[in-house]
Amino acid sequence: MAQVLLKVKGLKVAYGGIQAVKGVDFEVREGELVSLIGSNGAGKTTTMKAITGTQPFSDGDIEYQGKSIRGQGPWDLVKQGLAMVPEGRGVFTRMTILENLQMGAYIRTDKLDILVDIDKVFSIFPRLKERKDQLAGTMSGGEQQMLAMGRALMSRPKVLLLDEPSMGLSPIMVDKVFEVVRDVYAQGVTILLVEQNASRALAIADRGYVMDSGVITMTGDAKTMLTDPKVRAAYLGE
Repeated sequence: MAQVLLKVKGLKVAYGGIQAVKGVDFEVREGELVSLIGSNGAGKTTTMKAITGTQPFSDGDIEYQGKSIRGQGPWDLVKQGLAMVPEGRGVFTRMTILENLQMGAYIRTDKLDILVDIDKVFSIFPRLKERKDQLAGTMSGGEQQMLAMGRALMSRPKVLLLDEPSMGLSPIMVDKVFEVVRDVYAQGVTILLVEQNASRALAIADRGYVMDSGVITMTGDAKTMLTDPKVRAAYLGE
């Protein structure tokens, strides 16, 4: 069985006295695509922020490659191969597309390989290549999402965390985003995907977890969950 790369154990996160995450347990194994689904406000993004060191947590632990990462900052985790594409994309709006991609490789010193990887990103996202000198802030939401994903890939992550990558995008852009997620996964990158579009997320995942009101309420094989009446009623509008 594949190694567990990411393990969340009894995670609790509180905001101003409100318990947003209430003792969550889940794991992601090497080579897996795992989807964490749930309605808005379920605690998914808070969990992702705790994993990436941008949100302190009150109890529990998070292990990456078998070691606790509690208290480590996002920059430390990126160096270790844990990269995130945040909800809302978070591109550097006053930098060009090319400069954003270069920032994604800030932890690296292999200049020639960085150039090779920029070309790889441009092959995945031809639109970025066409506009490489354009300021990121002048791009559409879908284009910014492509850039955010490309920037994360520039760090050569072992585990890629994607937080609501399809949010606010047109149907065509949603198709493109999920196509890219599949392609990145096929290249051997382990992925944890947080997504409100449950049907699309489960359709490409190996396993799924359902989060509701700060707790995990269901887990299983993603394709089996797609046909589960409870999941279909609660998250697929059926």
